Amino acid sequence: MKKGISLLLLVLSQFAVQAQEKSWSLVRERIVTPWAAQVDVNAPLPEYPRPQLVRNNNWKNLNGLWNYTIVPKNQKATTKYEGKILVPFAVESALSGVGRRVGKDSVLWYQHNITVPTNMRGKKVLLHFGAVDWQTEVFVNGKSAGKHEGGFDPFSFDITKLLTRSGNQEIKVRVWDPTDDGPQPRGKQINKPDGIWYTPVTGIWQTVWLEAVPETYIESTKHTPDIDAKTLTVSAAVAAAKPGDQIRVQALAGGKVVAEQVVAADATAVLKLEDQHLWSPDDPYLYDLKVALVRGSKALDQVDSYFAMRKISMAPDAAGIQRMLLNNKFLFQYGPLDQGWWPDGLYTPPTEAAMVWDIDRLKDMGFNMIRKHIKVEPARYYNYCDKNGILLWQDMPSGDLGNGWENHPGVIDRATDQKRTPESEGYYRKEWDRIMTSLHNFPSIVVWVPFNEAWGQFKTKEITDWTIQKDPSRLVNSASGGNFTQDGHIVDLHNYPRPAMPDPELFGAKRILVLGEFGGLGLPLTGHLWQERDNWGYQNFKSADSLFTRYTTFIDRMTELIPMGLSAAVYTQTTDVEGEVNGFITYDRKVIKIEPKKLKSESKKLYDVKVAL
Repeated sequence: MKKGISLLLLVLSQFAVQAQEKSWSLVRERIVTPWAAQVDVNAPLPEYPRPQLVRNNNWKNLNGLWNYTIVPKNQKATTKYEGKILVPFAVESALSGVGRRVGKDSVLWYQHNITVPTNMRGKKVLLHFGAVDWQTEVFVNGKSAGKHEGGFDPFSFDITKLLTRSGNQEIKVRVWDPTDDGPQPRGKQINKPDGIWYTPVTGIWQTVWLEAVPETYIESTKHTPDIDAKTLTVSAAVAAAKPGDQIRVQALAGGKVVAEQVVAADATAVLKLEDQHLWSPDDPYLYDLKVALVRGSKALDQVDSYFAMRKISMAPDAAGIQRMLLNNKFLFQYGPLDQGWWPDGLYTPPTEAAMVWDIDRLKDMGFNMIRKHIKVEPARYYNYCDKNGILLWQDMPSGDLGNGWENHPGVIDRATDQKRTPESEGYYRKEWDRIMTSLHNFPSIVVWVPFNEAWGQFKTKEITDWTIQKDPSRLVNSASGGNFTQDGHIVDLHNYPRPAMPDPELFGAKRILVLGEFGGLGLPLTGHLWQERDNWGYQNFKSADSLFTRYTTFIDRMTELIPMGLSAAVYTQTTDVEGEVNGFITYDRKVIKIEPKKLKSESKKLYDVKVAL
């Protein structure tokens, strides 16, 4: 009898899974990547989402099929839903199964019933969102759990008191996103995509998950290396700490504790690492880090993390030109502009394997750096760059555009500051602060970029000085491509298509000289295009061979510029993106236009140039 019941339950569960899968289908209006077919509708992006603060045993991934509806903005909460949406893919994306726009006059509602695992009972239950674009309110069992504004930073709510003792718990999420009709940071999204501006992204676009924690727990950690002092400083934010609570910090190498310190819960630990193993692109060595919250002799909470001993800095070379140094040595930094867009997932990679594939191909091409352009990635992206030795320049997503841009340094002409409203300025400051906080512990990030090409640029000195003060352990590129001021550590020129650099005699004594964008050589490939018309590059070619020949002249020119003072360069770009066809790889990731070995051979020429300090 029991065997018959078990068989029946198995059959019923299989029918349930099949019915669920039938309620969702990929929107096949445009090209997609090979990984679209590998998305598990029942468990998309199932990986643990927070690699710098790990509690493996008490979490539950909530990605999957949720109910959704799009209603007028002024309409109150709804109980009627139009269909299923695959979380965490934005509603406009093919992988969401919806593929619809929302706009400023409508709101997107999600609804999902969950059960809380038995091992979470008796603990605080946190509901985490990796990112939701843009204005979010979350309801649990009909009551508001909290609100959040920001499209690129993670957030969470303590939902413990909103849960019923057993059974289903209902989660509703209300999202409003005006895209470019609002003043908030929104990156490359625009309501009418064209040229370098792309499809809107609305709603949940990173993993949603539950976590159980004790009453007093570690909310976050902050760790900063100092290779000159051979130390790592570690602090922790502790929720509901009591007098006498302590944190125990351990650094491990190869599974063995190499440094340990116990301090008060609100104090900073300073670990001494005498025999330090430095992190670099050629040797991306990571230490393990364990942080425990201790009361008396009992560890109430423990999180696992990691860190790297590395330093990014500036110093003059033998000719007096400021250089960008890694671990007190000159290393020419070279890599692509990387926008992180996907034809099927928009902001969200279809799978972890897809994300990894992109980074691995760039490594194969010989690049040691990526400029993460006008977008923030999920935490696992930065974790993979940490482990694989990729230097990252992190842009702040832009918004509230409209001011004048002067792309020539030292010229008074078209440059103007954006006159932001207090509301707009507040959105920028709040989100940049949260982004920097959430990404601080990833050692691959070496440069912060508050502004790009005057897009919404305002109060440059104030924003740059604040950025440096918040994180003095990294360099700050105040305005990539201008408008140019004398603030920050870097003068960053954009020049298409051929390489150029700021004049070392005029600008090199006080700041690092970089070529923040160049290249953009286009090669449209039929069958791999987002759109049939209006595809473009800064210079288009008919064959990969002719494109590569032109590219080699750029490399040769940079080998001449490096001895003159050039410290880094960023080529546009990793992949084609919508109407742009100037990537090394097609937008659907099905064709690598130039053999990676050939590109790696060219990249090596740049690293071989010697610079005397």
